[in-house]
Amino acid sequence: MQKADVVVVGGGIAGLTAAIYAAKAGKQALVIEKQNRLGGRAISNKKKGAYFNLGAHSLYQGDAYATFRELGLTLHGKRPSSFAYGVWKGKLNALPSDMKSLFTTPLLSWQGKMEFASCLMKVKKADTRPFDRMSIREWVEGNLRDPMVRNIFYSLLRAVCYVVGPDLPAAGPVLKQLQNALKGALYLDRGWGELVEELRSKASDLGVRLVTNAKVSSIDTRGGIVRQVICEDGTRIDSHHVILATSPSVAHELVPFAEKTALHTWKEQAIEVTAACLDVALKRLPEPKRQFAYGIDQTVLLSNYSRAANLSDDGAQVISLIKYQGKEPNPDKDLQELEGMLDLMQPGWREELIVKQYLPKMTVCHDFMHMKRHENPGPAVPEIQGLYVAGEWASHGEVLVDAATASAKRAVQHMLSLESQERNAFHEHRGII
Repeated sequence: MQKADVVVVGGGIAGLTAAIYAAKAGKQALVIEKQNRLGGRAISNKKKGAYFNLGAHSLYQGDAYATFRELGLTLHGKRPSSFAYGVWKGKLNALPSDMKSLFTTPLLSWQGKMEFASCLMKVKKADTRPFDRMSIREWVEGNLRDPMVRNIFYSLLRAVCYVVGPDLPAAGPVLKQLQNALKGALYLDRGWGELVEELRSKASDLGVRLVTNAKVSSIDTRGGIVRQVICEDGTRIDSHHVILATSPSVAHELVPFAEKTALHTWKEQAIEVTAACLDVALKRLPEPKRQFAYGIDQTVLLSNYSRAANLSDDGAQVISLIKYQGKEPNPDKDLQELEGMLDLMQPGWREELIVKQYLPKMTVCHDFMHMKRHENPGPAVPEIQGLYVAGEWASHGEVLVDAATASAKRAVQHMLSLESQERNAFHEHRGII
């Protein structure tokens, strides 16, 4: 029999963040990860000297960036140039990313250029919360007149939330994410695996116990109270607090009679977001000036991450491409489209290829703030005392990794608040006696 003040199920960014903040509050924390590596979808794979993330990863100036800085992480890397191409009808054109490209791009009429610049300035300063119950399409159609300005904004908003269609995502969170992106993206040296390693080291220094290759089979919640965590190998851990930093479906599986709790609602309302991801390492770029491109009439994005980060041991150029997917992805067709974008941007790239990685269906997030959502998950499961959820799907308005860190901190704060209330109630009771 083992004991821990807090057991965190899942060793991704949400799980590690939760464990660190629990440990900083003086709690004995234990992280249980079923894989042999910590990090979840933030791991990096090294292939022939090149560092590949699991698809394109950028760190914007949102909750995660602030959290990592607060924890003292180094975050080695640089911010890339914002200059980008837009792919429209199979041709490359400069996107309006600065004053020069705004005035020279052939994509927009003079009136369109003025509308684009004006709207972008408004977005940078806007309070986005009033748009939380409005879809991206409603916001775009209600605020923009020029058809091409609308198309470009759809492309930009798609790129920051990874959702292919504009009718589901709530506009407020995505516009907030665009605000964060406009402050500059950070590309990390040697990939996000370095970030995970820093989180692991921070957790270890704070006394967090980190267990990999161990699978939790169930949570004992008899009487509506967290009592034990039970692992497949028979290990039992006594704890009054469990943070489920898993997917909503896994969280539902681990809790007996979950169908009678909010976990069921959160699982049923969840809409998974996936993408096809192609990463290549090239000896050199056939077209050195073509580094970054948005698909305007196709749901593809390309970025040369090596233009701002050290992602190889020998100077290779690491390019990431993603295809935002709908309900019925086609792996072969998606790969063909991704390679077509690479052909357009870097003709002759196959002759320069060192190694590649193709992920035909990468889970970007298990849920997000969308128009069919009934309620925001967490931080606590109201029917079970001591049970909490965290992860990018437990968003209260944050997007992707920002939702992972924010939900982790919410779970720990709720746990500490509950303990404080219990102590106060105990002392008040003692006072009456």
